[in-house]
Order: sequence, then structure tokens, then C-alpha cells
Amino acid sequence: MRITLISDTHTRHDEITQDLPGGDLLLHTGDIMNSGYSEGDITSFCTWFNDIKGYDKKIFIAGNHDRLFENAPEYVANLLKDYPNIIYLQDELFGIYDLDSDKTTNIYGSPWQPEFYDWAFNLPRNGIELAAKWEAIPNNTDILLTHGPSYGTVDTVKGREWQSLGCEILAQRIHQIQPKIHVCGHIHSGYGYEFKDGTHFFNASVLDERYKYTQKPMTFDWDKETNTIEFVQ
Repeated sequence: MRITLISDTHTRHDEITQDLPGGDLLLHTGDIMNSGYSEGDITSFCTWFNDIKGYDKKIFIAGNHDRLFENAPEYVANLLKDYPNIIYLQDELFGIYDLDSDKTTNIYGSPWQPEFYDWAFNLPRNGIELAAKWEAIPNNTDILLTHGPSYGTVDTVKGREWQSLGCEILAQRIHQIQPKIHVCGHIHSGYGYEFKDGTHFFNASVLDERYKYTQKPMTFDWDKETNTIEFVQ
């Protein structure tokens, strides 16, 4: 399966089109908007995402800048009906069935993260509400999409002595269920890849801390049976 990862496009999605080579799956882990209040941010992104050619499935989740997704979920759900070629996940599981292998790849997406200023999908760090969100992640998840990183992995911030800002409870849950792939964004300077305890961790933020497009989408071929990857871009 060929997979491309992007995140934190913040209305600058048009700039990355030339760096999307096509494949089986395109995944976006949130922050499509800026302030989070403009419907135009949503329709601009969804039109772009819907019309991207060359991918069999295109899936995205919301992030902390995507306020309307939390504040007006029914309104946003109605907007998304106009874009049949994309899949939005909010605390949901989506399965991709492979007829050849007679197996399903399970993808779970969730936008929540520990409190980060006064933004969307924030819950108290180490609180029971956040723990409940992560407990809801199914044990059979193969690819986990969250907006924020787990603690200690692709979650460091420049200028704060490389302070880790990931979620401790999420890290514990990932250790329990061991998804094959975890994709996040949110902490732009955490962009990168790490393999740890059987899970491939990606921070797919394409904008740097100055909101400039300097961090390229990551594309790789993934063998689910062996859980090996080979980068192609």
C-alpha cells in the first residue's frame, strides 16, 4: 500500500499539490483552517482535497485550529456531503478491505489533544475525559490518526529546549494496542519519523513554526504483513 501523509496545511494546501505523487491512501491529520471560524477555509480545503487525483482513498481529521468542526458539527457534516471523494473521521473507525488478501486495514481518527491555549478539541491534560477518548480507540486499529502527538515521540518544540508537548495518556494507549502506524501533526517542529516498539510514528506537519511550507509530504510503501515501510518521497 502506497501512503502519503500531510498535516497542518492551515489554508496553504494549494502549495503542496505538486508534491503529492499519488497512491492508495492520502492522510491528513488536521488543522486545515486558520482561526477556525471561516466556512470558506473548509470549502476551499475540501474542494482541493476532493479533487486531488491519483489516490484511491483520501481521509482527514480535524485539529485544534478547526473550531467549526467542534462548535458546529452538524453544519460541517452537511457541508461535507458536497465532497463525495473524501472521508472525515471524528472518533471513528474506517476499514479498507483488500479483496486479494481478504483482510481489512482499520484506520481510526481522532482530533483531541491536551489543552493548548484556547483552541478546539482541547481536554485537560491527564484528565478522565481525555483518557476516555483514547480508551475508545479500538484494539484492532492498524493506522491511528490523531492531531496531536504522543508524549516523547515527534513532539518537540524548538525554542523551549526541545520540550516534549505530546500526550502521556495517548502514549500509554499506543503502547497497549500497538498500532502499526501512528500519524499526527500539531507540533510543527516535531515533523519527522521514528520507529519505536513496533509502531511507525510520523509527524506530518508540512508547515514550519513560521507557517511556511518547508516540510514536504512523506510518501512510502507499506507492507502490512511485515509492517515494513520504504520511503519513495
